[in-house]
Amino acid sequence: MSEQEPRRVAGRESNAAVVSAYEDHMMPIWKSLDIPVKRASGCTLEDVEGNEYLDVFAGIAVTNVGHGNEAVVDAAKDQLEEFVHGCSYVHPNEPVADLAERIADVTPGDLEKTFFCNSGTEAVEGAVKLARKYTGSKEVISLEMGFHGRTLGSLALTGNKSYKQGMAPTLNDVAHTAPPYGYRCPRCEGGECNSGCADELERVIGSHTSGDLAAIVVEPVMGEAGIVVPPEGWLERVQEIAHDHGALLIADEVQTGYGRTGELFASSHFDVEPDILTQAKGIANGLPLGAFTATAEIADAFESGDHLSTFGGNPVACAAALATIDELQDGIVDDAREQGQWLADELGALEAEYDVVGQTRGLGLMWGVELVDPETTGPQNVSPAPDSDLAAAVSDYLRDESNVVMGVGGYYKNVMRFQPPLTISRDQLQYAVDELRAALETVA
Repeated sequence: MSEQEPRRVAGRESNAAVVSAYEDHMMPIWKSLDIPVKRASGCTLEDVEGNEYLDVFAGIAVTNVGHGNEAVVDAAKDQLEEFVHGCSYVHPNEPVADLAERIADVTPGDLEKTFFCNSGTEAVEGAVKLARKYTGSKEVISLEMGFHGRTLGSLALTGNKSYKQGMAPTLNDVAHTAPPYGYRCPRCEGGECNSGCADELERVIGSHTSGDLAAIVVEPVMGEAGIVVPPEGWLERVQEIAHDHGALLIADEVQTGYGRTGELFASSHFDVEPDILTQAKGIANGLPLGAFTATAEIADAFESGDHLSTFGGNPVACAAALATIDELQDGIVDDAREQGQWLADELGALEAEYDVVGQTRGLGLMWGVELVDPETTGPQNVSPAPDSDLAAAVSDYLRDESNVVMGVGGYYKNVMRFQPPLTISRDQLQYAVDELRAALETVA
């Protein structure tokens, strides 16, 4: 390019042109729902050619207060006009101070001090560093099928081979224990977790660690595993075991936080106050920001220079996060809880109606619909088998025939994911459910 005129893109005229640029110039790692987005508002996406779609995925549970939320946009614009970057760990500033104070207010228990970074992955790795520094121990336990990020450290915690193939993760002192996934557990009856996997932790600690345990890291609701909701008492038991061994409980609320489950943080559903809580995704409604928050005693284990982030605590993102929390506490979280109760009944009806719907589960506006092949036995001789092909076909049908964007996830890639902006209306939710039913009728 140095000997040519600079290439300038005034605006691409077709969806295909955007996809072509991705194929030519993006590394081949992007996972697309094939909607080249031109603009977005509320729960609606518009592609380059002007087609509109109902978004029930929210960029993987990120735009919790709606695409283009006016209050969030205005807060970011106002801060842009003041200053964009002062490195919050070099120059103290009000947006960072105000957000840290606000997070201490809204997080469960006595969590008081926050470190700001740029993403959920960074938040998880920082939380592990803090746990190691505070406890003086090194080993960490996380859950099979869990997800904590894709950098090498957080990837070591992630319990899914498909994310790790060809890339050996660091953090050698990591062990994994069984998740509370009753539907796929040979030890549980009727598809419901009996919390036996919590007690399994003791066996894992005894057989897979050296007794040098720093932390147990769990998602209060497991997102990438397929929206797996633990039973009452499970998270409390995990924390009890952690404390019995001198370790901390790190609640990874990157996906479940900021109203997603009908509480500001999912830990509150289970009456658990984690020792460290990680955040990202919905914290600033789409602006890049991550954080981990701990009690003052634990946080003060960090000394100057132990951890740092050049862009962490960007004042524009922090201003957006403050506005996001205001919006959430102005009725949006309450609405999400109410909408979730309605959605539970609607999705439960699908489960009763279709053999290919194995189980529906969730909290608030974080719901999974597990699709199965009822004629085939699944892994570990648990029936029925997961049907990833059906899930992919249903997602394609919803996008192409109904103009509904719905994600697919789960350890077996067979779970339809309802994770819309929390501002979604009842009519929009009804349309999404009706079109999912139409997709099942047509495809299955």
